[in-house]
Amino acid sequence: MTKKELLTSSYDYELPKQLIATEPVYPRDHAKLLVFNRKTNKITHTTFKYLLDFLPNDCDIFLNDTRVIKARIFGHKKSLNDQGGGKIELLFNKPLNAHEYLVMTKGRVKLGTEIFFDDNLIATVMKLNNDGSRIVTFTHNNKEIRFEELVLVLDKIGHIPLPPYIQREDNKEDETDYQTLFAKNAGAVAAPTASLHFTTELFKELEEQYNTHKVTLHVGAGTFKPVEAEHILDHPMHSEYFHIPKKSAEVLKSNKKILAIGTTVTRTVEYFSRTEKTEGECDLFLNPNNKPKRVDYLLTNFHLPKSTLIMLVSAFVGREKTLELYKEAIKEEYRFFSYGDAMLII
Repeated sequence: MTKKELLTSSYDYELPKQLIATEPVYPRDHAKLLVFNRKTNKITHTTFKYLLDFLPNDCDIFLNDTRVIKARIFGHKKSLNDQGGGKIELLFNKPLNAHEYLVMTKGRVKLGTEIFFDDNLIATVMKLNNDGSRIVTFTHNNKEIRFEELVLVLDKIGHIPLPPYIQREDNKEDETDYQTLFAKNAGAVAAPTASLHFTTELFKELEEQYNTHKVTLHVGAGTFKPVEAEHILDHPMHSEYFHIPKKSAEVLKSNKKILAIGTTVTRTVEYFSRTEKTEGECDLFLNPNNKPKRVDYLLTNFHLPKSTLIMLVSAFVGREKTLELYKEAIKEEYRFFSYGDAMLII
């Protein structure tokens, strides 16, 4: 590994603004698909609906069944005359324990600030963290509530938390577009985007032809956090809650080849392969200095410059090859990021 691989600046690339996807392609499987074969060093340009033509025969497929919650809510601080104080936008990130939650806020808050939302939901600021995040408690109808109850309230009053680079307000379509077909366990504030390309028909075909397994990793807001450290290994990696069902863990302990649908699945599987933990907080940072040990093949989208995700892809094919593939995708006008096109590494 060279010094260059350890520099954050080495994972930068120029992306024309018009290639940032602000909405998905319809139907979902009409998205472009770049296939890179590591054995032959060959690149193939196709569309996602032909995915099964390129998948290796001898692999089990792992997917993330997390469900994106309506994590973005708008409220106000209490004012002296009860007319509603300063406006506050709150982005729920994750529960820390049975009563406290990690959130981000837009708008000034102090320790002890109460923020009022629709449906009698109130957040109280308990701690201001150095990184700009906040720890809050939530009450609903004057009772402290747990995460399972909070999700139901957020479903009523919240908004889908589109990534910041999409630069538009969420709409009704995003409620289905920014959710996988098999989303089940509520808790993510970002979608596992590699799975967004499946149509019902294509997914049914996949399940008929392959053994598929689910894991859960609740994607947090930290996934969009740029690497600001000069050296990638100095980056404080965010942690996200994960759970691996018993049957999935058994397959991971076998010697079966594995295709991970997405970076979140990859991190979960690789964390398990290193720790044998089936539940907890995953803070694994995959990069050319920490390569995958268990995942054989990867399906993923195209990621932000200087992000931990482009570094994860580089762990599979090397930094230079990753930038070469991205350059090729830009030349062929692939659409980038969450609602963008996909890449399969075999």
